[in-house]
Amino acid sequence: KMELYLNLTQLKTSLKEAILLDYYTAGFWWAKEMNFSLIQLSGFMDLLNFALENLSSKHMTLGDNLKELERAMTGIGETGSEERGDLNLFSIEQAKAVIDYLVTSLFKHYKVYEYLFHGHREEPVISNE
Repeated sequence: KMELYLNLTQLKTSLKEAILLDYYTAGFWWAKEMNFSLIQLSGFMDLLNFALENLSSKHMTLGDNLKELERAMTGIGETGSEERGDLNLFSIEQAKAVIDYLVTSLFKHYKVYEYLFHGHREEPVISNE
């Protein structure tokens, strides 16, 4: 189902698509194991996508992406300040767990993801033989 949702059409032949499917699927199951509500799960998946889009589309450095994540999560744990963002739905403990997850799953491997999205690779040629 995740493959269809992400519109991955070349999953069997594209390492990039396989890695993206793994990234989002692992994040989804981690959030489910954290017993996030449906709204929290949606917010968490938005954060995963946000951080990955910053890297892939905006070519952000690790430092810039971390700053953007900080801005996105600024309102977490604050009561009565709904206008600061949708991510107020996490408790402080949950927010720390989300940040830890992002550090472990994406930011520790940032150079690899940069290479995945921006590295110049030669396409392998496979013959009928």
